[in-house]
Amino acid sequence: MERKDEWQQPGVHPGLTVGRLARKVGLSAEAVRYYERLGLLAPASRSASNYRYYGVEAGRRLRFIRRAQALGFSLSEIAELLSLHTRPEADMGEVKRLARARITQIEARIMDLERMKAGLVSLTERCPGHGSPVDCPILSALLDDEH
Repeated sequence: MERKDEWQQPGVHPGLTVGRLARKVGLSAEAVRYYERLGLLAPASRSASNYRYYGVEAGRRLRFIRRAQALGFSLSEIAELLSLHTRPEADMGEVKRLARARITQIEARIMDLERMKAGLVSLTERCPGHGSPVDCPILSALLDDEH
């Protein structure tokens, strides 16, 4: 668990600068700014010299975004998930619906990848692996107008 004092800069301003926050969560500063522009991250407070400062919640949201992306959610889906999380009247069934939709998309992608793999396996089995590339069945199949 994070300590609040980790997010304090003594004598300056409460929170972390965009660079320190980015390093803390393993992102680039530009990614943090991008997520803020998209509305996935609340605007930072600003110092008198216009530096952005982020609190603990920003770190939590950025980790949420990274984990959701690792599961294949798009940024718009992540925005919806974050919105659902902050709306007490929302129902977790909406979250489950989004997760099931993601599963369906992943399954379709797996089927596509399996078809690609089968096609490539078939082509590589026909290739002797030696000789002139002009006679390569893999290249021939790729160049064939019939396929």
